This record gives sequence, structure tokens and C-alpha cells, in this order.
Amino acid sequence: MARHKLTETKVKAALKAGKTDKLGDGDGLWLYVQASGSASWVFIWIRHKLRRELGLGSYSSGVRHVSLADARDKAEAVRGILGRGGDPFNELPERIAAVKPKTFGEVCDDLLAAKETTFRNEKHKAQWRMTLEVYAKPLRKIPVTDVATDDVVRVLRPLWQDKQETASRLRGRIEKVLDYAKALKLRDGENPARWKGHLDHVLGERRKLKRGHHAAMPYVDVPAFMVRLSQAEGLGARALELCILTATRSGEVLNARWSEIDFDAATWTVPAERMKAGKEHVVPLSPRAMAILKALHEKRLSDFVFPGQAPRKPISGMAMAMTMRRLEVGSFTVHGFRSAFRDWCGDATSFPRDVAEAALAHVIQGVEAAYRRGSALAKRRKLLEAWASYCSTTNTGKVLTMERRKSEIDRDAAH
Repeated sequence: MARHKLTETKVKAALKAGKTDKLGDGDGLWLYVQASGSASWVFIWIRHKLRRELGLGSYSSGVRHVSLADARDKAEAVRGILGRGGDPFNELPERIAAVKPKTFGEVCDDLLAAKETTFRNEKHKAQWRMTLEVYAKPLRKIPVTDVATDDVVRVLRPLWQDKQETASRLRGRIEKVLDYAKALKLRDGENPARWKGHLDHVLGERRKLKRGHHAAMPYVDVPAFMVRLSQAEGLGARALELCILTATRSGEVLNARWSEIDFDAATWTVPAERMKAGKEHVVPLSPRAMAILKALHEKRLSDFVFPGQAPRKPISGMAMAMTMRRLEVGSFTVHGFRSAFRDWCGDATSFPRDVAEAALAHVIQGVEAAYRRGSALAKRRKLLEAWASYCSTTNTGKVLTMERRKSEIDRDAAH
């Protein structure tokens, strides 16, 4: 194909003409001339039956002036890229130099968006985001291609002695961000956050830490707390109340959907993907739990039982914890109510251990597993109704005494 059809004289004449024009230099290189006297170079080609245009700069008297000779050099570079099947938009040297490299923080955000549907629950997602935004803050402004071992160690070392579990999880998440960047060809080489054979030599072996338990409110104090909780307003309070009455985990409650509630059977079926054990769990609902759900159902605005402010999302994973903070219950945790329930089952009732474990959706083996079938639901219903009844007791004398309540619970357990 003929090339070099233009001359500087032809170009300048076209600019002085004061009209829109399109001048071809041959083999894909064109000069678009505007009536105002400005002009710009464009390279045009067709690939897979699609017409593509790539701007090569302006023909002007400014500092960024692209002369006819310059335009021809750029056009030749584009032809070379096209000749080997490449993409000039991504591979032209001047375009690569002009692209601002992504920072570690930007890649973090991209990874979190990509993992949106893979997190176990909202709490898990929030933990990822918090650690990468707060603890890894010194890395966020560094171009991801430049993150080095020293940078990672600088973030991890302050946490390694006192918060080793947190530091270990943070290291793993940093490693995943950098692996993600490498997969997208945003960096190359070894991962500076790799543990085995790398950071283990720098930070030293992890200590085996004793795992603490979630601070649990003593079950004898739960009824008084439930009175205060029932009087508190807001979705967080209702979610916490339902969580306590059903002895479930916070993530199971916060992500509950109306399609999971069977008002006729008075059950709530939590799907396997939201259960820690990965198995569907049917929760029998006590009258008080049903009353909470019916009241919320009358005012429903979303598929979620506890809708958040953002469309198609539930309330925050911190909603229940914030409710407890407002009620000033000290260090007690939401998860601790499961322990309170289990202690109550063992200390204050005659319900079999198997039924209590099944109510908590704990993985059980052998003969105990039989309670997953047959009459398990009926037995668990009696247990959770007894728990809800216990939670409604007070010390005012206007309700059954604890001794009489225990005798009624024992009678239910025997049947």
C-alpha cells in the first residue's frame, strides 16, 4: 500500500484553507483537519471486521507538536504491533508510559469487588476490608508493582508480637492482593508477602496462641437483659433479640431472607451456604420469635428480613454489637449468647445434650446424629420455646419463680 503521500506544504495549505478535511498519508495514517485550523493525526485499521481509530497527537505549533515525520514514526510502530497480532492501545510505548500504575490500595479494592460473592457473610467481608484499609494503610499509596518485602514487614512487624493472629491473617490477605496483581500482569516476580521460605525467616515462627472464648453473659442475667432489649428500638435490637431466641449466629440472622421463613410451620430454614458447617439448618420459631418476624413482615421493604440502607443489602454486621454497646453490657459479645444458651441447657434443664447441640447446629457424630432426623425438630422446638419462656422471666414476682420455671422445663424435656 502506497505511503508518504503528504508533504509539509500540502498539510500547511490544508490548514490555511479554513475547512474540514481528511488527508491520507497512506497505509492507515490520516490527518483530520478542522475548519478552525487545528489538525490531529489518526491511525485507522480494521480487525475482525471492526474499524478502529488511534489518535497519534496534534499537528500544531505547541510543545506537543507532532510533525509529519513524527506521525510517520508512530504509524510505523503501530503497524509493527498489528503485524504480530498485538493491541496498539495497550502496547504503544508512549501509551504505556502515560498510563498511571495502579496502587496497592486500588488493587485491594478491585480484589474485594471481585470476591464480593465469595465471602461467607458480611462480617467476613468487613474484616477483609478493615484489615486492608487500616492495618495495611502504609501500602495503599505505593504502586503495586513496587511493593517489596521491606514494605510488607514494616506493616506486619508492629502487630507480630501482640496481635499475631491478626498479623497472620493480614499477611495472607496482602499475599492474595499481590497474587491478584500478578495475575492481571500488574507486577511480576516473587510475592514479597509469601510466608514459607521467606517471611518466616524475617518475622520468626508463629507462637501457638490460646484461643479465647467470646465473652458470654451469664444465663441468669439474660432475662433482665431481654427486658431492656425488648424495649430498645431499631432493626439492630430486633435482630439481636431474634439471634438470642434462636441461638443462631449473627451472620445467619443478619442475612436472613423472607423466603426462608415459613409462617405456617413456624420455621426458619437457613441455607447451607450461610451455615458454618455447610449444612442446611431448620430453626423452629418460638411464639416471641414469630411475633418479631410478623411485625417486621408487615413493614417489609426488601427481600432481607433486616434490610440495610444500601439497596439489596442487609444491615451492617456491627448492628447488633452497637445495640449491646448502647445498652451498656460491658465486654459481653453477641456470639456469647450461644454459650449462655448452652450453659442454661446443661445447668437449668433436663434436655438431652444431643438436642442442645443440634439446636446450636454443631456438627455431631454417631448416635447423636440421629437427632438430625425424625423427631429432632419437635424436640428442638420444645427446647427453644422453653428458652424463650425463660428469657421472658423477671425478678419482680409477677411471673413464675425460677424453681417453678425449671420444673416446667424439666417436664417438657421429659416428653
